[in-house]
Amino acid sequence: MKYGYFDDIAKEYVIETPATPLPWINYLGNDGFFSLISNTGGGYAFYRDAKLRRITRYRYNNVPADLGGRFYYIKDAEDIWNPGYLPCRNKPDSFRCRHGLGYTVIESAKNGLNAVLTCFVPLKENCEINQLAVKNTSAVTKSIKIYSAVEWCLWNSIDDAQNFQRNLNIGEVEVEGSTIYHKTEYRERRSHYAYFGVNADIDGFDTDRETFLGCFGTWDAPEMVLLGESAGSVACGWSPIASHRLDILLKPGEEKVFIFVLGYAENPKEQKWESKCVINKSSAKDALKRFCSADLTKAALKELSAYYDALLGRFQMESENGSLNRMVNIWNQYQCLVTFNISRSASYFESGTGRGMGFRDSCQDILGFVHLLSDRARERILNLAAIQFEDGSTYHQYQPLTKRGSGDIGSGFNDDPLWLVACTAAYIRETGDSAILYQPVPFDNVSGSEQPLFEHLRRSIAFIATHKGPHGLPLIGRADWNDCLNLNCFSEEPDMSFQTCANSRSEAESVLIAAMFVIYGSEYAELCRRFGSSKEADGVLREVESIKEAVLLHGWDGEWFLRAYDAFSNKVGSRECAEGQIYIEPQGFCVMAGIGVSEGFAGRALLSVQERLTNDYGIELLAPCYTEYHTELGEITSYPPGYKENGSVFCHNNPWIGIAHAKLGNGKEAFDVYRRNCPAYHEDASDIHKTEPYVYSQMIAGRDAARYGEAKNSWLTGTAAWSFVEISQAILGIYPHYDGLMVIPCVPPELSYYKVIRYYRGAKYTIAVHNSGGNKYEMKVDGKAAEGQTVLFVQGKREYDVEVFI
Repeated sequence: MKYGYFDDIAKEYVIETPATPLPWINYLGNDGFFSLISNTGGGYAFYRDAKLRRITRYRYNNVPADLGGRFYYIKDAEDIWNPGYLPCRNKPDSFRCRHGLGYTVIESAKNGLNAVLTCFVPLKENCEINQLAVKNTSAVTKSIKIYSAVEWCLWNSIDDAQNFQRNLNIGEVEVEGSTIYHKTEYRERRSHYAYFGVNADIDGFDTDRETFLGCFGTWDAPEMVLLGESAGSVACGWSPIASHRLDILLKPGEEKVFIFVLGYAENPKEQKWESKCVINKSSAKDALKRFCSADLTKAALKELSAYYDALLGRFQMESENGSLNRMVNIWNQYQCLVTFNISRSASYFESGTGRGMGFRDSCQDILGFVHLLSDRARERILNLAAIQFEDGSTYHQYQPLTKRGSGDIGSGFNDDPLWLVACTAAYIRETGDSAILYQPVPFDNVSGSEQPLFEHLRRSIAFIATHKGPHGLPLIGRADWNDCLNLNCFSEEPDMSFQTCANSRSEAESVLIAAMFVIYGSEYAELCRRFGSSKEADGVLREVESIKEAVLLHGWDGEWFLRAYDAFSNKVGSRECAEGQIYIEPQGFCVMAGIGVSEGFAGRALLSVQERLTNDYGIELLAPCYTEYHTELGEITSYPPGYKENGSVFCHNNPWIGIAHAKLGNGKEAFDVYRRNCPAYHEDASDIHKTEPYVYSQMIAGRDAARYGEAKNSWLTGTAAWSFVEISQAILGIYPHYDGLMVIPCVPPELSYYKVIRYYRGAKYTIAVHNSGGNKYEMKVDGKAAEGQTVLFVQGKREYDVEVFI
C-alpha cells in the first residue's frame, strides 16, 4: 500500500493523507538554523545544537504521537481545524503534504476554505518561514479567526525536561507589535533570544500556555480558540508560548497571505539591551522586514530551490530505471546533506538531548557528502581532528555548538581513529587540496598542542598498530563500528551502561578493525607517498601486510570471516558458536580490503552472506539471532531476535556487501544488494515498512522479528553516505581519485546504458556508459581513445566528454 507518490519533476514526495504509519518528516535548514517538520506540521526547531539551543519543545513518545510543532488553528464559525490535521484531528475535505528539498507545503480544504502552509528556512537565515495562505472558495463571505501557536523550549533541552523547580519560575517574554520575543535567561547568562512574528496587525495574543489552553485544556481544544478570544497573557514563569490571533473577513474568491517568522537571534554582550530590561531586537526586526510580504518569501523560496538544483546537479544520472534515477539524483544526495548537517543528533528517533555529533558518524557522512560542499567537508574534518587525543584515540562524540569532545560516552571505540583517515583521503581525492594535511590542529582542543593534520592521521594509524591482541589483530576497545558488540564491558545490572561500565579486561580483538586498517592504512600510505615520506609509506604497508596475514591466519572460519575474538580469546561469529555464527561486517570489509581474494575466501564469504543473511529487504546483521543475553558480548544480545543489531537488516552495513561484490566484478549481485533495502523500491510496501519511502532507515526488522519488514529510525543513518558511495562509485563506477576521475562500471545486465553528469574540481564530466554485457573495456575522452580507466584531470579544462564501452 502507498500513501503518496514521487513527483520527480518537482523533486517532491507527495503525501495524500495525514494518517501515515509513522510521522513522515522533512528537514528545513542547511547551515545553522534547523527545523524538523512532519506531514502534519509536527516537529521542532533549534539553532546549531539540538541539545543546547533548542527553540521549540517536542515531546517524544507522546500520545497521540507527533503532538508538537507549529500549530495553526482555523476557527470557521464553530468549526475548528488545522491545515496539518493535528492537533484538532478535524478531518479536512482534502489533504496533501509535499515534502521538497528544504521546504514542506501542507494543503488542506474544509467547508469552502482552502489553506496552504508553506514552511522553509531561507538560505543564510536563522529563521523558519511559515507562509499561510487562506482562500474562500465558497459563495458566501467568511468571517474566520486564525490562531498560531508554538511552545518555547527553555534552551537546554535536557534541563528543560528535568529542572522544573527552577524552570517553572524563569519563563520570560516580551511582546512588541505583532512579534512575541522569548527571552528566558536572557537577563543573566544568555545573549540570545527567539521570536515569533507575523506580518499583519494582530487582534490578540497569548504567551502563557495554561491561559491559552485553559483549565484541563489540551492542544486539540485550547480554551482561547474555543472562545474565539485571546487573553493577552504575558508569561512569567510556568510554560511560555507564542500565539497570535488574526480576525479575518474573506469575500468569495478572496485570498489572504500571512507570513509567520520563527527566528533566533544573538547580540554582542555589550549590545544586549535596548533599554533597561528591554532586549535589543534590531536583528530580529531586520529579519522580519526581509520576509514581510509574499513576494519576498516567494523570492527566498525560489533562491532555495535554485540552490538545491545546483547542489544536487553536481551528480545527476539518466537511465530507464526511474527508482534508481530518483534515489541517485534527489533523495539519496539530499539525505547525505541532512546527515552531514545533523549527524545522529536530532530526528524523531534521536531526541537531540544527548549524543551530539558522532565522530565515526560524521567521518562517514563526509564520504557521501564531499562532492556537494567540499569547503564544509574540510571544516568538519578539522573540527573532528581537534577532538582527537595525543595518542591517536578520540572522543566518540562532540557537541556541535562548542566543538568540544563530549565525555558522556567518552572514548575507547577503537575503530574511530581510522575513519579520520578515510574521510581525509576522500576529501583530497575529491578536491586535490593536499594543503589540508599541513593545517595545524590542536589535540583535545588544547591551545598550544597544534600539529598538522598529517600528524593526526599518523597517530590514528599508530594507535591501531600499537594496540593489538594475542592473535595480532587490533584491539576492539569498548566497541568497534558496532557500538553494541561490547566485548570488554560486562554489564550485569540494568543501570550499568553497556559501553561505559568499568572494563575488567581489554584483550578482545576485532576482525572488522583489521580489515579497516588494511584499507585505510593503505590509504594513509598513499598519502605519505604522494605528499609525505615514501619511507613512512613503506613502513605502514608492512604493518598492513602483517594485519592482513593475521586475518588470513586467525580470521577465516572456513566459509566466512570471523567477527572478533572476545576478552577470553573465544571466537565471535564462528560456526563454533551456538548463535551469532556469521556477521555481515567482516564479510563486507574484508572483501573490500581485498583479503582472501586469491585464496578464494572472498567469494566464499559473499556466498555465505547470500545463503545465511539475505532476506527480502536486505542483508541481516547476523545469524542465527541471539536468544539469550551474554555479558561477554554485551548489548547486541539484549535485543529481541530480528531487531536492531540482533539480526535486523541494519541498513548501514548493507552497502559494504554491494561494494564487496563490485570489488569481485559481480555487477548483478552488487545491484541486487543495492536494490533490496533502497526505500524507493519498497514504496508499495509502505504499510509494512512504515518509515518514509524516500529516505533510508537505520534498520528493517529481520526474519526472526515479530514484524518482519518493519523499519525504524529513518533519516539519520550512515546508510545514506555509504549507499551513495555504493551506487555512484562501486556500481556506476565513477571514482574520484588523486589524478582524475576513474570510470570502472560494475553494473547489472539490465542497465544497458546510462549517462552521468559529474562535477569534479570545477569541471563538468559527461560520462556515457554502454553496457553490452561483455568482458571488454574501452574508453573515449572527447572522442579519442584513451588508455587505462582514469580520465586525467587537466588544470583549467572545464568540460570532459567521456564514453565507456563494457
